[in-house]
Amino acid sequence: MTDDIRALTARLADEPASLAFLELAEALRRRGQLEAAYKVARGGVSRYPGLADAHDLMARVLSDQGDLAGAFDAWSSALQLDPMRTSALKGIAFLYFRAGDRDAALTHLERALDVDPDDPAIPQAISRLAAAPSPAPAPAPAEVAAPEPPPAPRVRGPFEEMDGGEHGILLVDANGLRLRGRLAGEHGDAAGDRVAAQLAGVSREAARATRLLGLGTWHSIAVESPDAHLVLAHPTADTVLLAARDPSLPMGRVTLLAERAARAARAWLEAEG
Repeated sequence: MTDDIRALTARLADEPASLAFLELAEALRRRGQLEAAYKVARGGVSRYPGLADAHDLMARVLSDQGDLAGAFDAWSSALQLDPMRTSALKGIAFLYFRAGDRDAALTHLERALDVDPDDPAIPQAISRLAAAPSPAPAPAPAEVAAPEPPPAPRVRGPFEEMDGGEHGILLVDANGLRLRGRLAGEHGDAAGDRVAAQLAGVSREAARATRLLGLGTWHSIAVESPDAHLVLAHPTADTVLLAARDPSLPMGRVTLLAERAARAARAWLEAEG
């Protein structure tokens, strides 16, 4: 372990809420310690879901690990938080090129150039991309539930994924009534309704516990079990959202999925009035 990594690790241990995770995960990534970098970045995203830097960092780690779908999700989240983030625009351009969509890749690079015309690397990348042969599109992983960054390809959104995939997503009101989504499994919607009825109580207990502990309003609750990874989110004051996935999917990915679904839920509730 190098001195800088050792010092950053000690600092993060002393101050878990500090932003030292950004430097530590990047240092680990550059040294090729990707699993350690992923764990640090995942913790940072969980603590700071509204920080574009955290999602950008997660995307770089996932890209290095070969999880291109996860990297796309993370860079999309970074762009939603900071539409002028050139690193995310360049990262998504790279992923589009890998997928065989040269036009979308060029569009994102041109957007990055508009944001930062003084970056000499961007016009160089545009020139190389325009001259390079398009690669064969990579097969899409099964677990893609990308949001729609501006602009984004047509991919399955969180609410569409509520109707498929492992386990599922539930949106529940304060009385435990299922508003949207379902849980996959042998019991189908009946199981979803029973779980929905329990979630209202869980939300109230979480709010009570955080109030008694002086922690303010709760944002999310993550649960790892042998059967599933679960993340409970709070899209609005009157609703609760549960994202459940197979335990083979990293908890960081489930957390990102829950965050995207919560944003989609807020938009849907606003549209419904």
